[in-house]
Amino acid sequence: MRFSRFSPKQKLCLKWWAMPELRQYDALICDGAVRSGKTLAMSLGFLFWAQACSDGGTFALCGKTITSLRRNVVRPLQAVLEDCGFDVRETVSRNYLDVTAFGHCNRFYLFGGKDESSATLIQGMTLWGVFFDEVALMPRSFVEQALARCSVRGAKLWFNCNPEHPYHWFYREWICKAAEKHALCLHFTMEDNPSLPESVKARYRRMYGGVFYDRFILGKWTVPAGLVYPMFDAKRHVTEHLPERCDRYVISCDYGTINPTSMGLWGRSDGVWYRLREYYYAARREGISRTDEQHYAGLVQLAGTLPVECVIVDPSAASFIACIAAHRQFRVIKAENTVLTGIRQVSEALQQDRLRFSAGCRDILREFGQYCWKEDSAGDVPKKENDHAMDDMRYFVSTMLHGTQKEDFVAITVGR
Repeated sequence: MRFSRFSPKQKLCLKWWAMPELRQYDALICDGAVRSGKTLAMSLGFLFWAQACSDGGTFALCGKTITSLRRNVVRPLQAVLEDCGFDVRETVSRNYLDVTAFGHCNRFYLFGGKDESSATLIQGMTLWGVFFDEVALMPRSFVEQALARCSVRGAKLWFNCNPEHPYHWFYREWICKAAEKHALCLHFTMEDNPSLPESVKARYRRMYGGVFYDRFILGKWTVPAGLVYPMFDAKRHVTEHLPERCDRYVISCDYGTINPTSMGLWGRSDGVWYRLREYYYAARREGISRTDEQHYAGLVQLAGTLPVECVIVDPSAASFIACIAAHRQFRVIKAENTVLTGIRQVSEALQQDRLRFSAGCRDILREFGQYCWKEDSAGDVPKKENDHAMDDMRYFVSTMLHGTQKEDFVAITVGR
């Protein structure tokens, strides 16, 4: 892997620890836009620093998961280090790298900080330094346990992340208190990555809208406000002209007893998914609740004679999942249900024109104009109102466009 040049901020990532005017800093924080070149420059700087300043030391490389850490950091890093003459040997079964360069050999352990229990994995170690990739996605307990392990004199801390909301603990405790923590902060945009072509930058700008554009493109720690999907445009996304035939058909469902039950029939044509028709039953509005069997009858009517390949259902709707499975007419899939990730994925699909909606789907069109972020919330929280068709759409996008649904079958299709 070759680089023609580094940007000024990338150069700082590589050598700040060796610059007399910056040596007093104990930590480096790089935040900002996606594809801004911060991760590779930072990880290279971390390895250069470790090899120059220690021999026989123990370090930690941390990611959200070990799989993502290997994909996003270790593999690109290995290619560059080997070109630079480093000897990198990975012991996959024990999750560490032994790196030899500058006459020094050091060990780098790989850790995943996916939840609160991850903190126990790193307890008891003594570290010379730690690198966090996407630190804003990690629980505070894991990060602070890793920091507590850095007890060797001269240890340094390296953090990178894309912005979240300004109530996030890392923003408040580290970025806002950078001077107090003796941390050097570098804010990156896509312009700080000279290897990124203008056409790619333009594509990334088209991918995001609303709060995700502010965070991933502008690199702002911003509070979401207003509509969750401000990029939805009826003139652009709603159609009276549906395809006569689709190559795939799927139904998504958000199930409620007192709250509304919303189901959408989706069909794919020329790479675009159309919400062809919907079922929406609000028990409070109608004055009477429906049983699982009655909702199932609505599902059958929604599908009609179309070859529906699966029904994606709210994973908490155990009784309705069992009802559908018992009839053995449809394959049932438990939906992917990480809310903020799902909202981002729907936003991207809308931005990329991968979704269209029949003008007859009145309930989801109504909810697009009512689904808002919760005000005065310490985080990214949409209001739990007017969100039932929004949820069934999110289940569809997260599971069908982005998920691994083949591994989540609850029942196997018997055939229609």
